[in-house]
Amino acid sequence: MANKRDYYEVLGIGKNASADEIKKAYRKLAREYHPDVSKLDRKVAEEKFKDISEAYEVLADEEKKRSYDAYGHSGVQTHFGRGGFDWSDFSHFSDIADIFGGTVDFGDIGIGGSIFDQFFGRRTGTRRRGPSQGTSLRYDLEITLEEAFKGAEKEITVPHSVSCDACKGTGSADGTLQSCDICGGSGQVRQSQSKGFAQYVTITVCPKCKGSGKKYTNPCKSCNGSGTVPKTSKLSVGIPKGADSGMRLRMKGAGEASRDGGPSGDLYVVLHVAPHKYFVRDGNDLLTEVPITISQAALGSEVKVNTMEGKAMLKIPQGTQSGTIFRLRGRGMEDPRGYGKGDILARVVVEIPKKLNKEQKALLKQLDESLGNYSRAARAPDLVR
Repeated sequence: MANKRDYYEVLGIGKNASADEIKKAYRKLAREYHPDVSKLDRKVAEEKFKDISEAYEVLADEEKKRSYDAYGHSGVQTHFGRGGFDWSDFSHFSDIADIFGGTVDFGDIGIGGSIFDQFFGRRTGTRRRGPSQGTSLRYDLEITLEEAFKGAEKEITVPHSVSCDACKGTGSADGTLQSCDICGGSGQVRQSQSKGFAQYVTITVCPKCKGSGKKYTNPCKSCNGSGTVPKTSKLSVGIPKGADSGMRLRMKGAGEASRDGGPSGDLYVVLHVAPHKYFVRDGNDLLTEVPITISQAALGSEVKVNTMEGKAMLKIPQGTQSGTIFRLRGRGMEDPRGYGKGDILARVVVEIPKKLNKEQKALLKQLDESLGNYSRAARAPDLVR
């Protein structure tokens, strides 16, 4: 991952680019590097087109962009799995179709080809498409800061669909399938429309077979012909050390079953770290407040400070002012990229007593008088006359 280019650099935009600017940059580069229209060597063009699509997949998604901005490429690694980005991770096919004319038969105008085979599992002409992947699911999981600090295993219960055992996912009771008589097995229907001297061809999913290209005469009773049945699964989710809100963990194949024999969709577990009693997280650092007395601030002292691993002693120097921040190095959150740990930033707050008896008031007044010109308030210029 150390050799991967910055996603903003890949798209040629700044880190403050708006969503519209990100989309505009991708559309421009897609027209330049699509392998069927690029002037570059085809393999080079395919790699460049994949690179800009990976960058767009991250920067066009608010959660992925937030993870990338915070942790770099490591922050989005969990979205793509161990093998990194592939076309099954891409969720902006509609943008590509819009760029090259999504309602036009790509084969007829010479743009169809291998890159769209990767996108849709088929050529976009009249050939029958391959099995489609099942729908991916999202699961929002709240974890504690302690679980994010140490890492954890969490069990979740997910309702989803699985392939019907009775018909092996075909939807047919006897396993007999025929080509759809509406689309001829292509899974698509085409409509031609003439406007002046131009003829447009629109391609839509077949309304009868729902794009499968198949039909059956004897539907399975277990699944009512759908090929899938509902199931509730218990899954174990590994929470990595240093996990933060917005991080998505991809569980491949744990989503909805495909309705036409394709692979199941994925499950994306989105993490949300609950607020903590003592700490506020800032990147990998943990911010906390430490109350001290007037005498501790003036004379110096040692006080106990909360950490994620128990108590630690913090030395308060003589004359410490309220609001002073002390750093406990290496006591913060672990960096998910493996760059070590953050720190605890302890801000001391000098507590002023709200009620004083006569003796205490007299002592404070005596102290104030004894300090004389040493007091900042006494040295402050008289601005109001």
